[in-house]
Amino acid sequence: MKLTFDTDQGIGTRANLGVIVLENDTTLEHEFRSLMNIDGVALYHSRIPMGPDIRPDTLPQMLDDLPAAARLLPPALDFDVIGYGCTSATSVIGPEKVATAIQTVCPSARVTDPLSAIIAAGRHIGVTRLGFLSPYVAEVSQTMRDRLTEAGFQIAGFGSFEESNDQIVGRITPASILTAARQIADAAPCDAIVISCTALRCLDIIPEIEAQTGKPVLASNPALAWHMLRLANMDDPRPGLGRLFG
Repeated sequence: MKLTFDTDQGIGTRANLGVIVLENDTTLEHEFRSLMNIDGVALYHSRIPMGPDIRPDTLPQMLDDLPAAARLLPPALDFDVIGYGCTSATSVIGPEKVATAIQTVCPSARVTDPLSAIIAAGRHIGVTRLGFLSPYVAEVSQTMRDRLTEAGFQIAGFGSFEESNDQIVGRITPASILTAARQIADAAPCDAIVISCTALRCLDIIPEIEAQTGKPVLASNPALAWHMLRLANMDDPRPGLGRLFG
């Protein structure tokens, strides 16, 4: 017996979103489950090869692999936005090159990344002086800060865990991040605190950081999710995720 069936628009009735995650990232997908938990939003992940060491000579290698990673997203879908989940590599490669590589496979999708998202978020909430928290070694941290300075921001204070192994970065405790964010805020007057790296587990403590420091937090994963939703023309208030989503 042949059975009949109906079809509908699928899961993404409001938006189809894709995100390319680093091979060794253990944080982004976990945090995106909360950040993208919106009716009608379909989120799909792909992975991209990346060794554990975050260094200026290893990060650019991902540019050649971006089209292949984008090609592993469901080809039947017309993606509204695709995000590339690496703050440090985007800083080294450049957002324009990242977008071009992804759009060779998904030409109609808008593309963003954590660096572009933090810049857009900072302009959206009207901040200029940033306290900058990073897990990276000095060369990678400097590149990220240079990109933010080029975009018109001032780096008022800076601190880093100086850890090059991404697998260790993913295990830095939220309590350590909270303490570090307070230290950055206390070190110099700033308008907002940037927490740079998709591997740092900070989503659950952002409201506490904001409460203790009085500063909005712009962290890689929440900023990337916020920007992807904005580019998909979605601005639903999301209580409990920090002032950026207010």
